[in-house]
Amino acid sequence: MRIVSPQTRGMTRIERVTHDPDWYEPYKISLGIRADNLIFISGQAGIDEAGRTVGGDDVEAQARRAFHNLATVLEAAGSSLADVVRVTIMVTDMPRTLDVIIKLREEFFTEPYPADTLFQVAALAKPDWLIEIDAVALTRR
Repeated sequence: MRIVSPQTRGMTRIERVTHDPDWYEPYKISLGIRADNLIFISGQAGIDEAGRTVGGDDVEAQARRAFHNLATVLEAAGSSLADVVRVTIMVTDMPRTLDVIIKLREEFFTEPYPADTLFQVAALAKPDWLIEIDAVALTRR
C-alpha cells in the first residue's frame, strides 16, 4: 500500500490506498481509504488501468473486470477478497445481470459470503458502465 497524506481523525488513522496506475486519480477519488483495521473501497467498474471500459455491452466481461479491480485495490491495501465483509453492487439492467452476479459472487467470494446490497440504477458515472462494486474489508494487519 502506498500511503498518501496519512491523517489522524480523533483516534483513527486515515490512509489513502492507491495503485500505480491509479485509474481514479483524474477524478479526485481515492481508490480506497484505510481507517484503522477497515478498508473502504470506492466503487469499481469494468475499466482497465487507463480508465477505458472493457467488454463493451458484455455484462459478464465488465463484472469480471470490476471484481478484478476490487481485488487489485484490496491487495494494494494489504487485504483480499476473502477479507470483504460488505459489498454494494449497482447495475443498470437487473434482469440481464442478476444471474451473472450470482455466478461471480460464488467465484470471487467464499463462505461466509459478505453482506451484500444489489440494486438497479438509472445510470452510472460513464454511460457505457453496466456495473459498479464497492466494498468494506478488514485488514490483515
